[in-house]
Amino acid sequence: MNDKYERQMKKGVLDMLVLRLLKSEAKYGYQIIQEMKEKSGETFMLKDGTLYPILYRLEDDKLVVSKWSEAEGKQVPRKYYEITEMGQKTLDEIETVWKRISDGISKIMGD
Repeated sequence: MNDKYERQMKKGVLDMLVLRLLKSEAKYGYQIIQEMKEKSGETFMLKDGTLYPILYRLEDDKLVVSKWSEAEGKQVPRKYYEITEMGQKTLDEIETVWKRISDGISKIMGD
């Protein structure tokens, strides 16, 4: 099967999934990539070149903010991303839309 369809379907939900992962705590890029991979059972295996444009867009839209951590000992500074209040409201709205779409798809697919 051509994976064009899979890529297209995944692309539409990445903003929602990134916001969802940031809901509980601030995270840095690699942490988001790893958590997405683990929690999705390797369905979502993002590359840096996919994740960072999403984070920058979410930041431009004021749905997330970023802060650099202080370097401690041998640890290098990391840029952490945190969901904003507007980001949380937007996530709630997106989840409502996702549920409606998901339910509609299930009805059509016969589940």
